[in-house]
Amino acid sequence: MEFETIYKTYWDRIFRLCMGFVNDHDVAQDLAQETFIIVWQKLETFRNESGIGTWIFRIASNNCLRQIEKEKRFPKSDLPNHLTEEKQTSIEPQIQFLYKCIAELPETDRIIISLELEEVKQAEIATIIGLSEANVRVKIHRIKEKLTQKFKENGQQ
Repeated sequence: MEFETIYKTYWDRIFRLCMGFVNDHDVAQDLAQETFIIVWQKLETFRNESGIGTWIFRIASNNCLRQIEKEKRFPKSDLPNHLTEEKQTSIEPQIQFLYKCIAELPETDRIIISLELEEVKQAEIATIIGLSEANVRVKIHRIKEKLTQKFKENGQQ
């Protein structure tokens, strides 16, 4: 598969996966771009041992986890109080709330639910995460329950 086709096929899904990790549009876009730079650089070494999508999602997940670790080591300094951020929001409030809730989940849960939302097969999720398929099914069920509860508590539907 040529890179341009891969990019067009997976860009939106990888961006949403990154958004689930960081809940910040600009950072998610940067992470998605970095993911595709890695894919482009490593495409020749892809061995077809798994599906191309599984491989790309694993790269994206690892990339996001590295970013989270980096932020833990080097916390952002606080902005001065007089500065305000003016973001254009085009995402519906419920979707923004969902990303916020996903960003609050533990790292493994974030990966799992983000991949589930991208309709990645549970067998592929298990391969990406390194868990059994049965364990992934149970985790997805529990994560969905947590997210549903948060929506109920917040008055969302």
